[in-house]
Amino acid sequence: MSDGSYQAEVISGGYLPIDEEASVRANRGYWDNSAEEYLAEHGSFLGASEFMWCPEGIHESDVNLLGDVRRRQILEVGCGAGQCSRWLAEEGAIATGVDVSAGMLEQASRLQREHPLSEDATPPTFLHADARELPFASNSFDVAFSSYGALPFVKDAEVVLSEVARVVRPGGRWAFSTTHPMRWMFPDVPGEAGLTVEYSYFDRTPYVEISSDGQPVYAEHHRTMGDWVNLLVTAGFTIDSVTEPEWPESNQTAWGGWSPLRGSLMPGTVIFSTTLNKD
Repeated sequence: MSDGSYQAEVISGGYLPIDEEASVRANRGYWDNSAEEYLAEHGSFLGASEFMWCPEGIHESDVNLLGDVRRRQILEVGCGAGQCSRWLAEEGAIATGVDVSAGMLEQASRLQREHPLSEDATPPTFLHADARELPFASNSFDVAFSSYGALPFVKDAEVVLSEVARVVRPGGRWAFSTTHPMRWMFPDVPGEAGLTVEYSYFDRTPYVEISSDGQPVYAEHHRTMGDWVNLLVTAGFTIDSVTEPEWPESNQTAWGGWSPLRGSLMPGTVIFSTTLNKD
């Protein structure tokens, strides 16, 4: 959930119904307005060309969930400033990233200007697009992934998964990280107050922030572990692994509600690694 640090106009936040299009509009505006400040705060942690799966600091080189990426066509869904795609390009992949936020894509362009990739790397292609309607032909990619992109911020995650299944070749990989479902039960604060259950795990009502003019400016959606499993299976994926990263002792960085204190007691992230069925 948002800590409100990027949206000065927010006057309230709570659990409220919101439809699909309003959720997308709110989050597009949120990330457009917050992109520069977000990178200023978290850019050193994320790097310019690194592949971090989560605030715990788990790097793709540590877990190798995407396999051998050399010469692979790889799609990043909700790419933000494109750091993960840039890392993949350095590893020899042909990377493409999409994001609904023009502001975040501007930051991707800035990183490319300020931190150009090596001469051997093919720079990623970044496109402004809604993950619910990917602008690619079917069977275009060998691998797709998302590091906290798109899926927590759309009400109709099943549409995103269906689109990913359409554009990935049968037998291809799909991996994504998102907030661990059990975190929904706890206040989104890093200290001891964030260790007491206050909300029902089974309540799927979205968390929505409202501006002074009564408009939603941020929305995040909860699914249980069972929900995610059912959505993935229904979309045609076989789950290969589920990773719940433990908080590394070396990471002393708090990130919103993620912190060493909470991370030592509960998972903050879940990473699903899947294969698209060939049938």
